[in-house]
Amino acid sequence: MQVNKEHIKLLKQGDAKTQKWVFESLYAKMFRVCQRYLVRTDEAEDCMMKAFMKAFQQLDAFTYEHEQSFVHWLKRIMVNESLMALRKQQNLSLATLSEEIDKESDDDFFAHIAAKDLLDALLKLPVGYRTVFNLFVIEGYTHQEIAAELNISESTSKSQLFKAKQRLQVLLTQSQYGYGKAK
Repeated sequence: MQVNKEHIKLLKQGDAKTQKWVFESLYAKMFRVCQRYLVRTDEAEDCMMKAFMKAFQQLDAFTYEHEQSFVHWLKRIMVNESLMALRKQQNLSLATLSEEIDKESDDDFFAHIAAKDLLDALLKLPVGYRTVFNLFVIEGYTHQEIAAELNISESTSKSQLFKAKQRLQVLLTQSQYGYGKAK
């Protein structure tokens, strides 16, 4: 979906028809962003609605650069709104790992997993693992940015990512092979 300069102009003027078109066009994509953080459908929908409202109210802060810039800006709002919802739930517990993480999980493993299977497994992760995995792998944040955003240390971010990848590998292997046995 492309949001061009004319759409932005109409959105900034408060054009309800354009708002409806943008909302309907981006609903599924933005819902999936929120759902990656908030597992319950109703919470993800509430978060997404708040984020859309916030975006429409704060359009003066948006600067058009290219046709995808609005989608990127809106996605960032969705992520921030999801993180705020997690903080309100006081559900963002992140365990620290005392030893340094030297080895990474086998990233090639994830390259061959269907998106739906990965999402299903991701939704089964503890909140801290899921949040750091989303921010690092999907959103492209650095560990330094994650640490600042979640008020944790960089080593905690790294350990949460490591643990998330390990747990995902187990979950995906179990679902694909029936708990380690070939189907």
